[in-house]
Amino acid sequence: MKLLKQSSLALCVHAALFSTSAISFGAQAQEAQADKVVGVEVIEVTARKRTENVKDVPIAVSALTPKKLEVLGSSGMDVRALSGKVPSLLIESSFGRTFPRFYIRGLGNTDFDLLASQPVSLVYDDVVLENALTKGMPMFDIERVEVLRGPQGTLFGRNTTAGIVKVQSKKPTQDFDANVSASYGTYGSTDLRLAVGGGLTDTLSGRVALLQQDRDDYIDNEAPGFEAKDQLGGYSETAGRVQLLWEPNDEFSALFNYHFRDAEADARVFRANIIKPGTNDLIDGFDRDTVFQDAASRNEQTVDMKGASLKLEYDMGDHTLTSVSGYESAEIFSVGDIDGGYGAAFLPTGSGPGVIPFPSETGARMPDHKQLTQELRISSNELGKLDYQFGLFYFDEDLTINNLSFDTLGGGAQNGIAVQNMETTAWAVFASVDYEISDRVNVNGGIRYSDDEREWDGTLVQSPFGNPSFDEVTSVDDSQVSGDLSVNYRYSDETNLYARIARGYRAPSIQGRNLLFSGNATTADSETVASIETGFKSTTADRMGRLDGSVFYYEVSDQQLTAVGGGGNLASLLNADKAVGYGFELDGEYFITPDLVVAGSVSYNNTEIQDKGLEVQACGSACTIRDPFRQVPNNFAADGDGFDEFALIDGNPLPQSPEWISNLSIRWSKELGEGELYVYSDWSYRSEVNFFLYESVEFEGDALTEGGIRVGYEWYGDDADYEVAVFGRNITDEEQLTGAIDFNNLTGYINEGRFWGVEFKANFF
Repeated sequence: MKLLKQSSLALCVHAALFSTSAISFGAQAQEAQADKVVGVEVIEVTARKRTENVKDVPIAVSALTPKKLEVLGSSGMDVRALSGKVPSLLIESSFGRTFPRFYIRGLGNTDFDLLASQPVSLVYDDVVLENALTKGMPMFDIERVEVLRGPQGTLFGRNTTAGIVKVQSKKPTQDFDANVSASYGTYGSTDLRLAVGGGLTDTLSGRVALLQQDRDDYIDNEAPGFEAKDQLGGYSETAGRVQLLWEPNDEFSALFNYHFRDAEADARVFRANIIKPGTNDLIDGFDRDTVFQDAASRNEQTVDMKGASLKLEYDMGDHTLTSVSGYESAEIFSVGDIDGGYGAAFLPTGSGPGVIPFPSETGARMPDHKQLTQELRISSNELGKLDYQFGLFYFDEDLTINNLSFDTLGGGAQNGIAVQNMETTAWAVFASVDYEISDRVNVNGGIRYSDDEREWDGTLVQSPFGNPSFDEVTSVDDSQVSGDLSVNYRYSDETNLYARIARGYRAPSIQGRNLLFSGNATTADSETVASIETGFKSTTADRMGRLDGSVFYYEVSDQQLTAVGGGGNLASLLNADKAVGYGFELDGEYFITPDLVVAGSVSYNNTEIQDKGLEVQACGSACTIRDPFRQVPNNFAADGDGFDEFALIDGNPLPQSPEWISNLSIRWSKELGEGELYVYSDWSYRSEVNFFLYESVEFEGDALTEGGIRVGYEWYGDDADYEVAVFGRNITDEEQLTGAIDFNNLTGYINEGRFWGVEFKANFF
């Protein structure tokens, strides 16, 4: 793996951890040490499916390079480690390490169902990963991660109303290089990574990358009668990638990519009654290393993923023909103690932090899943003032889900199963044109036509309540036009200004998990978003600093929302008339001295649901509802008060949408001997968030600040580079709620704890 070698390696939240203008290897590294050039790096991105200087792209885009990703993931954290590290990006999960939920500029989806769609798309090595389970693919041996903010309806299409996270792994080259890293840390955590690549023949090159991550169980169970030491919290994950690149001539290339993931972990660890009633504080004496559960011994989550892609490129002179074919398959089995406690209020279980009104132990299995994608496009090759690209896209996904329930009081025997099958087919045609009006002004416009159809059937095979079995069938379909228009103005050699209007589209959705409780499937119509933004991208004349900024406003029509929980403990889809959002984003970096660089970002997002009379079922007496609400008599209300509460949500912010997200980092380095000593620290902040559509005192997450530190030494040889480091994440050991379960008690889950570790790396070439 190529490392940037300079006396000052700059962290850039928006662009790169180490920002320098010279890249050197081996014997060249020592020559570069004697002739160092310090300054912000020229970052190239593929946000518009062309390789471009990020400064020339009229989109709010952030790029994170390998060094940044390695630092953030050094504690074994999954993709959620990226949350808050670039403007307006939040990532969370109530499903564990396997089901990340992305939010950009406040737009996301809190639904935890395996059928759920998201308005943030993940594109991994040019292949869109649609199912939220596939979005948990680990990031290792990565060349770059790009975060595109705002609707991306022209080139990427459906389900990109909020933006895109675009991941690019390192590609094979004819030059040999290899790298290995190993770390050990808190909870017996180990992280091993290996990658090797180079030429196999004069025209064929290859690259192999492997990841192995493990952590011991460390959470004790102290529920009476279920006591066990070190019962939860561990995981074991293996992932790999094999790539072959064939380049028989200068005009044609074929890149084959095979990847897999095999993971065993605990499902998300929920904790009953950890919220102090009347507040959103954790209870007195809370201990993150302890739970009180009666089903902890059966907590299990296994994931098996595999996929392949083939990218063909043919340079025809004035045009390039590109074909990207992708196949993805994923399987999962997951079961957990959803109530997060033990016993039941009507049993002689005594008292304690884990006592619950009644138990809930559920799970899901996805035994069959396949996704096929095909994109074909033609791009012009710098013809002059006018350039363009156009193409077509096809998507097909077929999956089966088993929703399961278990009799906790009866020892965990399965007592319910509902089977869902869904097939999604979509196709689109698109075109984009870029025209150079003058040496200073470029205009870009694009349009896309999308057609979507989903067919779903569900069967209640066994009801946990003894209800009769039944079948249900439904479907949704729609076609939409999306696109964008932007202008980029080169105000000076150092500063570009841009403005952009865009329309995005999120396909209609189906939610069927309620079948397990004899409910009906719910659907949501398509949502569309209209967005306008303007911004600037600038560097100082001496390239010692960089500052980018944007201001935006958007309106979402028929906003897709998921009402989760309430007294009925059900999840259902609905459409709000409208949601609006506005805000700004700033991020930059600056070399204070050649050996000291600071970087930071800040974003403000204000979101609001606008739909008079829209209401959702709320938590009732289990929490303190802030919204106006009405009560409906129900003798079976989960909270035991005899009523179901329905709260009006008009005017509320979108869930998991903090107003403020910021990040600050600093790096100091010093030449020492044959290498370089460095100290690096980064701090991220997100303000308060609502966990659900309605507002309540208890189900609001307090502001969260987390910090990291890394102290290391790099030294360079003739044919290898080495690094040893000590690092820490969440070094102040902040404990905050990051989510909750709206069921029958004050159940929640928290952020990752403090982590310390040591790491060694070696890079050979």
